[in-house]
Amino acid sequence: MEDIEAIAALQDPVRRRLYEYVVAQGRDVGRNEAAEAAGVARTLAAHHLDRLTEAGLLESGSRRLTGRSGPGAGRPAKVYRRAPGERSVSLPARDYRTAAELLAEAAELAGLDAGLCAAARRRGESLREATGPCGSLEEAMEVLAARGYEPHLEAAEAADASVDATAAATVIRMRNCPFHAVAERFPPLVCGMNLALLEGLLGGSDAVRARMDARPGECCVVVEPSKNNDH
Repeated sequence: MEDIEAIAALQDPVRRRLYEYVVAQGRDVGRNEAAEAAGVARTLAAHHLDRLTEAGLLESGSRRLTGRSGPGAGRPAKVYRRAPGERSVSLPARDYRTAAELLAEAAELAGLDAGLCAAARRRGESLREATGPCGSLEEAMEVLAARGYEPHLEAAEAADASVDATAAATVIRMRNCPFHAVAERFPPLVCGMNLALLEGLLGGSDAVRARMDARPGECCVVVEPSKNNDH
């Protein structure tokens, strides 16, 4: 019932806009910012944000948004971020997660990593249907968003400390891993599968490539311009 009630909280269109905005930022969001993004008054935004927190979809805290500290820095403001954990509803009840974990455990014990990755790459290719390889980061963003990865563009970290960070290439990071629950228990197996799936989805593109680059709280894969496409 808790999951049903939490998901039902998103039925209100204003509340859903606020939730989607907070989630998309990947950081703490204040009430003023959220209200402006949703096009509603601050008091209404505060009401809905608190309702989302009560439903367990958001977490709240407080911090100074000015970046200053000490006297004159102002009072801490209430901020919101996405709550950890998953919410799902299945009628009638289904338990695909347990099946996935059992299959992952069996595959890991049997050393079937290569076979799993090959199957994942084929599945990625089939999901791409008749479309050609992704020709740009923008096209890759659309493909990844459609699969629930919550992609966002970010400046790549320069491998050479002498390189100006502002000149670094742009890459795609993903805030969500669709296989998070199973990946937590079997990271090498599932992350390798995920990489192969994304390679299939990108279609062997000469413009972009996927590679492993795990970061806490995000998908283990990053998508970047191919070296062959660098100028």
